[in-house]
Amino acid sequence: MKDKLINSVIAITGAGSGIGRSLALECGKRGANVAISDISLLALEETQSLLQKQNSQTKIHLTQVDVSKKNEVTQWAKSIAEEFGHINAIINNAGVALSVTVEDMKYHDFEWLMNINFWGVIYGTKTFLPYLKKSKWGHIINISSLFGLISTPNTSAYNAAKFAVRGFTESLRIELMMDCKHVNVSCVHPGGIKTNIVNSARDGGEVIGYATKLSSQERKNNFNEKMARTTPEQAAKIIVDGLVNKKARIIVGGDAKLLDLLQRLLPVKYQHIVARVFS
Repeated sequence: MKDKLINSVIAITGAGSGIGRSLALECGKRGANVAISDISLLALEETQSLLQKQNSQTKIHLTQVDVSKKNEVTQWAKSIAEEFGHINAIINNAGVALSVTVEDMKYHDFEWLMNINFWGVIYGTKTFLPYLKKSKWGHIINISSLFGLISTPNTSAYNAAKFAVRGFTESLRIELMMDCKHVNVSCVHPGGIKTNIVNSARDGGEVIGYATKLSSQERKNNFNEKMARTTPEQAAKIIVDGLVNKKARIIVGGDAKLLDLLQRLLPVKYQHIVARVFS
């Protein structure tokens, strides 16, 4: 099993930083060739440099891609197939965050987040699936979140996207179990990860409740210092292990496991607990 990734071709979105960058390095460490994309070309080039330092033999396909643009994702997949001749896996990792109440949320901010966090996953999945079906083995990994398992205040747009990714991914997995058994599907639910997603989150306007007690920067500092317990490197190892072992659901971090259990035990009452914590 440990040699599964040798000479495979793994495509990763959002590979310019955070979990995406660590996924590229972890896959490269295990002998895979990687096709990395990100909206930031500079960040991608930094990832490429780290990959080359780690192993000069790793083949790297680098493309600047906005995952909210279907034509860019389509062209990226085509260029990977042309260079390598096959594609084994797509990891739909790119994502953004938005912190605002439903009442104060701007429609354009909601659409911005959904275009990246949800439609980016749809474009990546549907575009790459035909290539994966032609390969000896294939795997689709869609990054949802702990917030695809539970909801919290001021994250309704993020929750909506991540719950949608979970539902979409689980349905797809059933379809491929019935029709195409050599292509596996995993949904990933990371908890607090030490990445830049919270620091770069949009604040969508006046926020009430929990947010009135803390400024935007204080909320971000609180997340970074108290909630983000798992490193991107640890997360990447867990995710790639899940790929190798064909796990359907990959939960990353002790906090995610604990809150997943809470939701299972108290599917409605957990909301009262969250409300008390955040009030």
